[in-house]
Amino acid sequence: MKFLIIGLGGGIGAILRYLISVVPLKVSFPVQTFVTNILGAILIGVVVEMVAGKEISENWNLFLKVGICGGFTTFSTFSLETYNLIEKGNTGIALGYAILSVVLSVIGVFVGRGIVKMI
Repeated sequence: MKFLIIGLGGGIGAILRYLISVVPLKVSFPVQTFVTNILGAILIGVVVEMVAGKEISENWNLFLKVGICGGFTTFSTFSLETYNLIEKGNTGIALGYAILSVVLSVIGVFVGRGIVKMI
């Protein structure tokens, strides 16, 4: 049963990721992946806080954290895009992208947990 819960969440997360990735933008910065990682960090922060407060069951934890977040977040894509920026000579953009992605994703976890604590 747990595999089905995770698989369903993963499928939903992957579809959401795809929908964000096809938003047409004409910028050199990989905005779609950047936004996906930040939103994923906020969601995982919300889920972790809700699990800590025993507000959601283990099945919901698996569905949301392992499934949806696992299918939605794009760290491997982030790594490849950073590499591609460097390869194209956009080292400054790559550095800014990497630093902002990591810092804002960590902040996103705090924001997500804070949202739950305020409710």
